[in-house]
Amino acid sequence: MSSKRAGPLLRPEEVLAKFTRGPKEGVFTDGACEGNPGPGGWGFVWVEGDRVVREAHGADPATTNNRMELTALIEAYRALPDDARVTVHSDSEICVKTINEWAAGWERRGWRRKSGPIANLELVRTLWELAGRHPNVSLVWIRAHDGSRWNEYVDALANSFQREKPR
Repeated sequence: MSSKRAGPLLRPEEVLAKFTRGPKEGVFTDGACEGNPGPGGWGFVWVEGDRVVREAHGADPATTNNRMELTALIEAYRALPDDARVTVHSDSEICVKTINEWAAGWERRGWRRKSGPIANLELVRTLWELAGRHPNVSLVWIRAHDGSRWNEYVDALANSFQREKPR
């Protein structure tokens, strides 16, 4: 998320030159928003042996950070074959808890929470369905902006919309 960034907005190639720490395998996702709501972006990168296998990013002119975090996860899961055995890393603790802890109960209750409506329900349901199609994929939380190479890289992808927007 761009609001927690301490330094400048780096390009993906600058991230690779600057950072080396963190996991060298897996799929990394991120979403970002300039204002919340506001224009936003999402990105994912699939890495094996510290090398990019696949990556993608996109933008939305009017969105929220959570929508972009969920979109990044959805697009990452869509890129994986159903038999993939990989760890997906997200720095959105709420998205990770949504899939790992809460969604099963919400589904049992007809997609209702005890405390009120579920935000971004259409995205949550899509992600839940995709996660169910990938039984060998684990979703884990990774700390944001701590120098982990591929998390920083995907942050740069998610924030590409800020570099690519007309000035």
